[in-house]
Amino acid sequence: MSSEESLSSTITGWLFVHSWWLLLPFIMLLVVAAFIVAFILLLYMISPLISPKPLKMNGAHVVVTGGSSGIGKCIAMECYRQGAFITLVARDEAKLIQAKKEVEKFAINDKQVVLCISVDVSSDYSQVESVIKQAQEKLGPVDMLVNCAGTSLSGKFEEVEVDRFKRLMEVNYLGSVYPTRAVITTMKERRMGRIMFVSSQAGQIGLFGYTAYSPSKFALRGLAESLQMEMKPYNIYVTLAFPPDTDTPGLVEENKTKPLETRLISETSGVFPPDQVAKIVVRDAVQGNFNSSVGTDGYMLSALTCGMSPVTSITEGLQQIVTMGLFRTIALFYLGSFDSIVRRCMIQREQSKAADKRE
Repeated sequence: MSSEESLSSTITGWLFVHSWWLLLPFIMLLVVAAFIVAFILLLYMISPLISPKPLKMNGAHVVVTGGSSGIGKCIAMECYRQGAFITLVARDEAKLIQAKKEVEKFAINDKQVVLCISVDVSSDYSQVESVIKQAQEKLGPVDMLVNCAGTSLSGKFEEVEVDRFKRLMEVNYLGSVYPTRAVITTMKERRMGRIMFVSSQAGQIGLFGYTAYSPSKFALRGLAESLQMEMKPYNIYVTLAFPPDTDTPGLVEENKTKPLETRLISETSGVFPPDQVAKIVVRDAVQGNFNSSVGTDGYMLSALTCGMSPVTSITEGLQQIVTMGLFRTIALFYLGSFDSIVRRCMIQREQSKAADKRE
């Protein structure tokens, strides 16, 4: 063998050996990716085995507070459409009677019943306990409680009357605590049940104009997370719903006093019909899902704010892990846009005042 052939053979051997070392990281990356894909596919396959069994709605007794209008009424309609017995709870007796007539149109059999109870769920626990007991005597134990009673208020912090902060906490928070406290003992004895708390996207992110409203909705998250940890061993599942702006009488009333900044920020996500919201949150409650969101923005917010909240399935947890970084990046642009809206409104207001003084 000539020296040139020997040199060529040596170089070829060196390149062969070192090319493998160069390719090794890519091969390892492919192997890791293959394992991750296989692991995710396995989790998708076993996820239904560890998720809660869906609640059978046909014949179930569903209590809906705030059921005389808006999202609450649409939730009652959706449950009734699936064969449930309904107890509507609200303050306004006239609205309750009208809501009962509307809900009854969705009956699927002649055995279904809609019961109406007029009471303020935020004022006196003993009254709430009494009416829940009456409802259970007539329609049987409560299988699902939907805490939808609530009120909204928007305004600048210093312009909101102090007593309104207290009232919002009473209605939006204690108005959910009292009915839940009234049904929980029976649910634990039966080792089954669903409890839904209807919060708001304003219960996931604090926005301009919601210094009184947002805290009352944020409070529901702490209640729901703590309660789920206590109730899970008893096969009772909590759903925390975060509906967006929804076309309801409550939104119409809120818009009357909504600051310009709040209105402009709210317009970035649009308004949803209440029947669409109801279908989604009822489906999630039936499945035993902890988080219930509506729309793309709602899904992103739920993933961003999940923190230490419970997950109902491994699939849900993986989705949150995978999307967290991307959603945080998008959220930073949203926050920048919101800050820009607030600054522009402030500048316009100051310019308007200056112009008025000159005149």
